[in-house]
Amino acid sequence: MCRYFIELAYNGREYNGWQIQPNAPSVQEDLNRALSLLLGQEVNVTGAGRTDTGVHASFFVAHFDSRTPIEEVSVLTDKLNRFLNKNIAIKRIYPVKEEAHARFSALSRTYKYYIDKAKDPFTYPFTFRIRPLPDIDRMNEACRILFEYDDFTSFSKLHTDVKTNNCRIMEAHWKEENGQLVFTIKADRFLRNMVRAIVGTLLQVGQHKITPEQFRRIIESRNRGNAGTSVPGNALFLCGIEYPDLLKR
Repeated sequence: MCRYFIELAYNGREYNGWQIQPNAPSVQEDLNRALSLLLGQEVNVTGAGRTDTGVHASFFVAHFDSRTPIEEVSVLTDKLNRFLNKNIAIKRIYPVKEEAHARFSALSRTYKYYIDKAKDPFTYPFTFRIRPLPDIDRMNEACRILFEYDDFTSFSKLHTDVKTNNCRIMEAHWKEENGQLVFTIKADRFLRNMVRAIVGTLLQVGQHKITPEQFRRIIESRNRGNAGTSVPGNALFLCGIEYPDLLKR
């Protein structure tokens, strides 16, 4: 077997997330179908993680195995882009070491969440609007508290099948960029619904509904019911995944 990484981007508006689900469209299902047809063998891709319904990825990685080496990966990339619908774009395909794994070999993942400061007819499908606008300095004060903890049960979807709710957050901050408030968060792993729940709770801080100290107590409570409402998925993008050197030489 020959293992390959595939880098792609997708618009999640018409998908129920990355992972295959019964009676619902998914990015994984579309990729499996396309690769199986073009390679003439059954292919099952494994993604770097699973995104929620409606969430996008400007950068995503998956791996798949082929019974035989692929002679021209650039040709396969071009064929995939012509075969797949407009919501998925293949960036590149390349051979990796046999033990390389899109999910378990990842060192970190980075997400961004976008909030429009003013109404914009060109960005609204991919942003969130909230009034009154939150205090960015106050939210960044709360962001710094995240680095003090590793158990984020308070921001996790209930009844998931993970063994631990511990994550190591490496970066978390808000910035103003091009008329938007942009939240960036980077961690070694994320729990289901975690980013959207953190953003929803930070917005409560920014709108002076809770204090940064109350934000701290929410984390310490390890109770999802104490955190804020999850923000909509349409403004969330997975935008970065880091790996060690996995290229097949």
